[in-house]
Amino acid sequence: MHLPVIDKDMDKKDLDLLMEQARKASDLLKALSHEVRLVILCLLSEGEKSVSELEEILTMPQAAVSQQLARLRLEGLVKSRRDGRMIYYSLASDEVSSIIANLYDLFCRDIRSKDT
Repeated sequence: MHLPVIDKDMDKKDLDLLMEQARKASDLLKALSHEVRLVILCLLSEGEKSVSELEEILTMPQAAVSQQLARLRLEGLVKSRRDGRMIYYSLASDEVSSIIANLYDLFCRDIRSKDT
Protein backbone atom coordinates (compact mmCIF):
# COMPACT_ATOMS: atom_id res chain seq x y z
CA MET A 1 0.00 0.00 0.00
CA HIS A 2 1.37 3.39 -0.94
CA LEU A 3 0.62 6.32 1.31
CA PRO A 4 0.65 9.82 -0.12
CA VAL A 5 3.68 11.89 0.75
CA ILE A 6 2.85 15.10 2.57
CA ASP A 7 4.69 17.93 0.93
CA LYS A 8 6.93 19.88 3.33
CA ASP A 9 5.98 22.99 1.39
CA MET A 10 2.22 22.48 1.76
CA ASP A 11 0.52 25.85 2.05
CA LYS A 12 -1.43 26.85 5.16
CA LYS A 13 -4.80 26.57 3.43
CA ASP A 14 -4.19 22.96 2.37
CA LEU A 15 -2.86 22.07 5.80
CA ASP A 16 -5.95 23.59 7.45
CA LEU A 17 -8.19 21.55 5.12
CA LEU A 18 -6.22 18.40 5.88
CA MET A 19 -6.52 19.04 9.63
CA GLU A 20 -10.28 19.57 9.33
CA GLN A 21 -10.65 16.26 7.49
CA ALA A 22 -8.49 14.57 10.15
CA ARG A 23 -10.82 15.97 12.86
CA LYS A 24 -13.84 14.53 11.04
CA ALA A 25 -12.15 11.15 10.72
CA SER A 26 -11.15 11.24 14.38
CA ASP A 27 -14.72 12.04 15.47
CA LEU A 28 -16.02 9.15 13.37
CA LEU A 29 -13.49 6.73 14.82
CA LYS A 30 -14.38 7.83 18.36
CA ALA A 31 -18.05 7.11 17.67
CA LEU A 32 -17.10 3.68 16.26
CA SER A 33 -14.93 2.81 19.25
CA HIS A 34 -17.84 1.51 21.39
CA GLU A 35 -18.60 -2.20 20.94
CA VAL A 36 -22.39 -1.95 21.13
CA ARG A 37 -22.55 1.00 18.75
CA LEU A 38 -20.30 -0.84 16.32
CA VAL A 39 -22.47 -3.97 16.46
CA ILE A 40 -25.57 -1.83 15.84
CA LEU A 41 -23.91 -0.26 12.80
CA CYS A 42 -22.89 -3.68 11.47
CA LEU A 43 -26.46 -4.93 11.91
CA LEU A 44 -27.79 -1.86 10.11
CA SER A 45 -25.38 -2.51 7.24
CA GLU A 46 -27.58 -5.56 6.53
CA GLY A 47 -30.56 -3.22 6.11
CA GLU A 48 -33.01 -1.07 8.01
CA LYS A 49 -34.04 -2.41 11.42
CA SER A 50 -36.60 -1.39 14.03
CA VAL A 51 -35.62 -0.67 17.61
CA SER A 52 -37.41 -3.84 18.71
CA GLU A 53 -35.46 -5.93 16.15
CA LEU A 54 -32.20 -4.51 17.47
CA GLU A 55 -33.28 -5.18 21.08
CA GLU A 56 -34.05 -8.79 20.21
CA ILE A 57 -30.79 -9.40 18.35
CA LEU A 58 -28.67 -7.68 21.00
CA THR A 59 -30.68 -9.14 23.92
CA MET A 60 -30.48 -5.74 25.58
CA PRO A 61 -33.17 -3.63 27.24
CA GLN A 62 -34.89 -1.02 25.11
CA ALA A 63 -33.41 1.85 27.14
CA ALA A 64 -29.84 0.68 26.53
CA VAL A 65 -30.40 0.21 22.78
CA SER A 66 -32.14 3.59 22.52
CA GLN A 67 -29.28 5.30 24.34
CA GLN A 68 -26.74 3.96 21.84
CA LEU A 69 -29.00 4.80 18.89
CA ALA A 70 -29.34 8.36 20.22
CA ARG A 71 -25.55 8.72 20.30
CA LEU A 72 -25.26 7.35 16.75
CA ARG A 73 -27.95 9.80 15.61
CA LEU A 74 -26.15 12.68 17.34
CA GLU A 75 -22.94 11.72 15.56
CA GLY A 76 -24.80 11.62 12.22
CA LEU A 77 -24.09 7.92 11.65
CA VAL A 78 -27.69 6.70 11.56
CA LYS A 79 -31.01 8.14 10.49
CA SER A 80 -34.45 7.20 11.70
CA ARG A 81 -37.94 7.12 10.31
CA ARG A 82 -41.22 6.62 12.10
CA ASP A 83 -43.97 4.34 10.85
CA GLY A 84 -46.85 4.59 13.30
CA ARG A 85 -45.44 3.64 16.68
CA MET A 86 -42.37 1.92 15.24
CA ILE A 87 -39.04 3.67 14.67
CA TYR A 88 -36.70 2.24 12.06
CA TYR A 89 -33.00 2.97 11.77
CA SER A 90 -30.58 2.82 8.86
CA LEU A 91 -27.08 4.01 8.07
CA ALA A 92 -27.03 7.74 7.39
CA SER A 93 -24.61 8.16 4.50
CA ASP A 94 -22.53 6.49 1.82
CA GLU A 95 -19.37 7.31 3.80
CA VAL A 96 -20.65 5.49 6.89
CA SER A 97 -21.95 2.62 4.77
CA SER A 98 -18.57 2.23 3.08
CA ILE A 99 -16.61 2.10 6.34
CA ILE A 100 -19.08 -0.25 8.02
CA ALA A 101 -19.17 -2.50 4.94
CA ASN A 102 -15.41 -2.95 5.20
CA LEU A 103 -15.56 -3.62 8.94
CA TYR A 104 -18.50 -5.99 8.40
CA ASP A 105 -16.56 -7.96 5.79
CA LEU A 106 -13.53 -8.21 8.06
CA PHE A 107 -15.23 -9.02 11.36
CA CYS A 108 -18.92 -9.90 11.03
CA ARG A 109 -19.76 -11.62 7.73
CA ASP A 110 -18.68 -15.15 8.69
CA ILE A 111 -20.55 -15.01 11.99
CA ARG A 112 -23.72 -13.44 10.57
CA SER A 113 -23.81 -15.81 7.57
CA LYS A 114 -24.17 -18.74 10.02
CA ASP A 115 -27.38 -17.15 11.36
CA THR A 116 -29.15 -17.09 8.00
